[in-house]
Amino acid sequence: MDIPRIFNIMESAHRIHNPFTPEKLATLGAVLRLAPGTHVLDLGSGSGEMLCTWARDHGVTGLGVDLSRLFSEQAKRRAEELGVADRVAFVHGNAAGYVASEKADVAACVGATWIGGGVAGTIALLAQSLKPGGIILIGEPYWLELPPTEDVARGCLAGSIADFHFLPGLLDSFRDLGYDVVEMVLADREGWDRYEAAKWLTMRRWLDENPRDELTGEIRAKLASEPVRYATCTRAYLGWGTFALMAR
Repeated sequence: MDIPRIFNIMESAHRIHNPFTPEKLATLGAVLRLAPGTHVLDLGSGSGEMLCTWARDHGVTGLGVDLSRLFSEQAKRRAEELGVADRVAFVHGNAAGYVASEKADVAACVGATWIGGGVAGTIALLAQSLKPGGIILIGEPYWLELPPTEDVARGCLAGSIADFHFLPGLLDSFRDLGYDVVEMVLADREGWDRYEAAKWLTMRRWLDENPRDELTGEIRAKLASEPVRYATCTRAYLGWGTFALMAR
């Protein structure tokens, strides 16, 4: 049970597996007004940077679940590095359908809404692990500008133009699901650059170290194409943010 190996390779040097910088992640923790002892569930927790830094900076406790064995191990090491391994735990497992035995004050899925088949399903899943009056965190893309063609949308790694809203439409969709939007923190182009461009150096170093691996051809092709794809499509058309929701 794991994510496709190519994603483990491309993001193996990432601490944050979305377009947030450390500063944006810190801002999100601050605006949520996290009190010591706040319990956070993070589905699709990646390498654990959100839970680990919030445990260090705000005294939260937490549980992270992620399908990548590599990222889950990196999260455990990060918790040890920051001295918070007694407050946060990480489980290698499938976050799709995961319901925690301990209800959380904050239930998050920051950039992996595929676990619930989309935004609505992921919100419904998170709600099953949330205390009354708690906060749901959803990380999701939105269009900055409408792609001119479906090919450009696919270049943004969307299935089609219809996959994403503009920001006002995304906010409306939360309201239609019965939630108040109580905070949001939006990524900027620097965050996108750091998320995407960091993959290129990782891929190049991996290629130099693994010239005969079965994935060498695929990684080589991605390294050749990804910078132009990103600059042409994602950087021009796609935004991303994390949204804090409370049920009405």
